[in-house]
Amino acid sequence: MLQLKPLDENVPIFQQISSEVSPVILVNIFHVAESDIPALMKAWEADANWMKKQPGYISTQLHQGIAGSNVFMNYALWESVAHFRAAFTHPEFTDALSHYPSSAVASPHLFTRLTVPNLCVGP
Repeated sequence: MLQLKPLDENVPIFQQISSEVSPVILVNIFHVAESDIPALMKAWEADANWMKKQPGYISTQLHQGIAGSNVFMNYALWESVAHFRAAFTHPEFTDALSHYPSSAVASPHLFTRLTVPNLCVGP
């Protein structure tokens, strides 16, 4: 079963999903035992394929830390927090969390894009 650990203890994911922001970026950091990487990949792939069929889903990308790291980062783009909330709290998705290896710890967090002059374009 996937364990959830807030990336920001002051604003955990379940507090964030009550917001109304559009668009929104999910960043999810996974830590997993090396021996459980194949099981993590299988569970994540199944979840990603389910999520991509949900309303408001735009895209996702998974990354692995380099040099033998057991840390993974997923980011996904959603049209709105409301769309993400509907998928994240859906019983099919929450039931699927049991398919993750017991060593897996996820830290999901929602972000919005900022504008920084001459560097970053905003929403």
